[in-house]
Amino acid sequence: MLAKGESLIENAAREPEIVDLASFLVSMGAEIEGAGTPVLEVRGKGDLHGARHAAIGDRIEAGTFAVAAAVTGGEVRIEGVDPAHLGLPLEKLREMGVEVEEEDNAIKVRGGGQYRAVDVATLPFPGFPTDMQPQMMALLSTVNGSSMIVENIFENRFRAAEELIRMGANIKIEGRLAIIEGVRRLTGTRVNAPDLRAGAALVVAGLMAEGETEIGNVGYIDRGYHRLEEKLGSLGAGVWRRN
Repeated sequence: MLAKGESLIENAAREPEIVDLASFLVSMGAEIEGAGTPVLEVRGKGDLHGARHAAIGDRIEAGTFAVAAAVTGGEVRIEGVDPAHLGLPLEKLREMGVEVEEEDNAIKVRGGGQYRAVDVATLPFPGFPTDMQPQMMALLSTVNGSSMIVENIFENRFRAAEELIRMGANIKIEGRLAIIEGVRRLTGTRVNAPDLRAGAALVVAGLMAEGETEIGNVGYIDRGYHRLEEKLGSLGAGVWRRN
């Protein structure tokens, strides 16, 4: 943006966060075209000026709360998020049998009943986000039937599986494919968060497991979820942090 001349960024990410960032920079005087498409054109400017900007809601945090409502059979209204940013995850929840209502800037999720097994394949936006894949794996671990998850974005993205297996899940990993055979229940035990989203998946699993689940390495979870235990606790979950 401050470089002289025109820059062309090809194969650019199209996620809503990129569009929001571009909007923020444009409000500061930057010249950017193509946000939300695979090609960005950036024209250099001498300087930028201050601006006020309201960041969009965190779609992955919102999606995690939606899955948490589904696994507990609870009802949650998640405000401050554009449902369009969670298109495929919400479609998959509906396909499973979860009730999902969309509003202008909110999502209402109502869990309960017998869910159906589904298949999921991660893709760049507007496809199913890889950052929601571990949470979906946790949800599917107790859904009757066989589900498959294909991870097309990152390698070594099934790190939640090993910890979920320790809780009683039946998951087999074959390269980029995870095959999940639903079990009747998970059992609480001591597990460790191997990364941010896998940690969130373990929290989801702990919410539906019988007994107490203790999750280590919560520093990973803190990177993407601000005061997660307080938010879940306000919804009635028995979640607390041990110092």
